[in-house]
Amino acid sequence: MAGISLPPGFRFHPTDQELVGYYLKRKTDELEIELEVIPVIDLYKFDPWDLPGIHS
Repeated sequence: MAGISLPPGFRFHPTDQELVGYYLKRKTDELEIELEVIPVIDLYKFDPWDLPGIHS
């Protein structure tokens, strides 16, 4: 894996600051996210009890 540059927070437990500061901010600014690891789903298509089983 030498030479691979992963975005901030790319590990099992990213901090809240990393999630907001990198992923959410870039998403709201409509900037490219280097590695799309957080799926985007339309919550209104699903019943609340079905959400835990949703996988992209």
